[in-house]
Amino acid sequence: MNYGLCDQALVPVRVQPGDRQEMTNQLLFGDMVIIKGQVKDWLLVESFDDQYEGWTDSKQILPVSKELFSELINEERHYVLNLATAGTYIGEDSTYLFTCGAHLPFFRNNAFRIIDRKGNYSGEIIKPGEKINPEELLRIANKYLGSPYLWGGRSPFGIDCSGFIQIVFKMAGIMLPRDASQQVTLGESLNFVDEALPGDLAFFGNEEGEIIHVGMVVNDSHIIHASGKVRVDKLDHQGIYNEEIRKYTHNLRLVKRFI
Repeated sequence: MNYGLCDQALVPVRVQPGDRQEMTNQLLFGDMVIIKGQVKDWLLVESFDDQYEGWTDSKQILPVSKELFSELINEERHYVLNLATAGTYIGEDSTYLFTCGAHLPFFRNNAFRIIDRKGNYSGEIIKPGEKINPEELLRIANKYLGSPYLWGGRSPFGIDCSGFIQIVFKMAGIMLPRDASQQVTLGESLNFVDEALPGDLAFFGNEEGEIIHVGMVVNDSHIIHASGKVRVDKLDHQGIYNEEIRKYTHNLRLVKRFI
């Protein structure tokens, strides 16, 4: 079994090998992957944090040893809260780029390390604590307000509904699956939307009963979610009401508590 690390700001993960294939996910700087197969220049990778599979260009994954991969698993996590950061590696002319949600490997004294290369970072950092609180989740979520919607996206420059929820909870210290249909299988169900508290997740379905959307409750009548862009809309027992277009956009199925 082989192992890899994403050392680029954003790496597309596709449903099949090939640049023209549908993007279903993105890897962010510092994401760890298990390499499960290869077809020509394309790698079948499994994200370590959520076991989500897809294909990436081999040129966009940095191979790492099993020993280093184990160190990365066991180290304390530090995530970037700045929307975007650029810099140069210490003693080099080559640059690094990363976005909000990036994991900085071996972060010590305002510096991170990728194998034997070091880079400085003095921006805002979040280190997941032992106790998760709603205020922390909302603080992270608000960083993404206005971010455009992008199917498969996980960054402030393009993000989908479940990717948004996943990255927010991840930075707070809770690992969730990648898709809304997977996320809904976890957590504690609430009987009524009126019982929802900040940080709870609301799930929405289509006419066939499939879960197709997720957002996070802000208060007893509003939700933050990615639809067109990351935005705050009204929430009630029927679903999400968009005041700009004056209609319901998503039908509520259930609300769940994860903290």
